[in-house]
Amino acid sequence: MAARVQQAMRELDYRPNAVARNLRLSQTSLWAVIISDIGNPFFTSMVRGVEDVAQGAGYSVVLCNSDEDPEKESRYIAAALAERMAGVIISTSGRPTVINRLVEARIPVVAIDRQLRGVNIDTVLVDNVQGAELATTHLLGNGYQRVACITGPRRISTAAQRLRGYQRALRSHAREATDNLVRYADFREEGGYRAMASLLDSDNPPDSVFATNNLMTVGAVECLVDRGVKVPAEFGVVGFDDIPWAHLVRPSLSTVSQPTYDLGRAAAVLLSERIANPARPPSTVTLSTGLQVRESSSRPS
Repeated sequence: MAARVQQAMRELDYRPNAVARNLRLSQTSLWAVIISDIGNPFFTSMVRGVEDVAQGAGYSVVLCNSDEDPEKESRYIAAALAERMAGVIISTSGRPTVINRLVEARIPVVAIDRQLRGVNIDTVLVDNVQGAELATTHLLGNGYQRVACITGPRRISTAAQRLRGYQRALRSHAREATDNLVRYADFREEGGYRAMASLLDSDNPPDSVFATNNLMTVGAVECLVDRGVKVPAEFGVVGFDDIPWAHLVRPSLSTVSQPTYDLGRAAAVLLSERIANPARPPSTVTLSTGLQVRESSSRPS
């Protein structure tokens, strides 16, 4: 009988009614992946890692772009609640209240890339402090004297942690971590450009910069090119996030690399485990970073 039913389904091209199934199960077979900037290449490999695990576990992935906008992020959270998503993976814009809505509704959720205070949920991060310290130490070791830092919004954990690593490296080399060498931007290319211009126009400009994400690195380098500043002879640059084409530009860009695919996989594995065992205590996975040294930070002798 089962074989005859399956044969009839194939002949009639029958498709199960997902809406009816969801009503019976009180949830969908969908995961929402809410990322903060779909234009950032960092998220491409990360989402691929999530999707590979999701497909193997029988789930499909819906990609949502919050655009670093808390209000837009809140609307996607509302949609995940309304659609009874099976789980949510989120790189948040920094507001714990929206995540609490998921927790209170008992929808499994994993934070990725960014940490939230006051919310006890599964989280997957990289060691941002270590990566920033590597980058800054490298610039100092190559003879640059005034290393600046372009970081992201104060409310974002990655911006704060990478700034902390930068400051730690300066202190360990007996350098003062002064505020006039720090600029807060928006993790976007335009923000990196404006921050670099502000540093160059200051009374005592830097001779190098550590930019805390890939898009701001691009903006900073574009500003240096427009101003006719030679990299690396006159100015050193290290970015965070290994841009796919970083080795193709001239000078090639030194960057702190993250295991982005593994970040996505780890988050998806945690979400699968949370769905299977909702009572499991929350855990945090922290992955290591590495420094990819290229031409932009190698000052000639």
